[in-house]
Amino acid sequence: MTGADATISGRTVLAIFAHPDDESLACGGTLARLADAGAHVVPICASSGRRGSISDPTLVPGDDLGRVRANELQEAAKVLGIEETIVLDHPDGSLRWADVPEFHAEILAALHTLKPDAVITFAEDGLYWHFDHVAVHERTRTAVQSLGDEAPALYYVTMPQGAMRGVVDTAIAKGGRHLNAGFWGIGPDAFGSAARRPSFTIDVRDWVPRKLAALLCHRTQMGPGNPLSWIDEDDARRLLGTEQFRRARPHTGPSVLEALGEAAVRPHGRSRT
Repeated sequence: MTGADATISGRTVLAIFAHPDDESLACGGTLARLADAGAHVVPICASSGRRGSISDPTLVPGDDLGRVRANELQEAAKVLGIEETIVLDHPDGSLRWADVPEFHAEILAALHTLKPDAVITFAEDGLYWHFDHVAVHERTRTAVQSLGDEAPALYYVTMPQGAMRGVVDTAIAKGGRHLNAGFWGIGPDAFGSAARRPSFTIDVRDWVPRKLAALLCHRTQMGPGNPLSWIDEDDARRLLGTEQFRRARPHTGPSVLEALGEAAVRPHGRSRT
């Protein structure tokens, strides 16, 4: 066991996101690395994502997309080495203004019950300014910081700018001629375009094959028109092998993810801690 593994073993980490598949896309490599190091990792989804896209209608018998996506999340979690998932039932597409007190209370309940050492969620940009993602950032930040000095460490995950553009370009080069629309109708350059500079990054190249496999478990969202369906493990290591984070201020709780990370390099060779 490495020194980093020893620091993380036995820790509990909550990963609070909006929909099934957010966990794998945003930081699936880090979640797998944490699980392998002995952490108890629990993804929480605010919504089952029942208003999401459907790559193939035959995947959704009974027209219950939310149930299917919750099952896809469980399958993806197993690939990442995660045993427990929590899917809440807040309205997909309306998280920023619907059920605000209820969602806040559920996050607080999870914090009190699971007593995590660290919480991971979206940064202010929600990866690409998705309103549901921004809402989860706001709810999670408020709930965690309401605990004051008793709060766990809070980390915001962002995407490296250009990573998703690289995925699209690689997919097109492999024969995906009609993939320019990007991901779920979102242009690839939107991902990470407004993210604040991370304070540290985590090398997940050895875990990226599982990240990619977990993403592909979300079959309703990952049909042949999705560029992620076209890349292979070597492409994924090159394009998605770094995940980046920023520790929320004020700092509370123990350092957890920092044990796996490297300080992000700022312009002119300066690093930010």
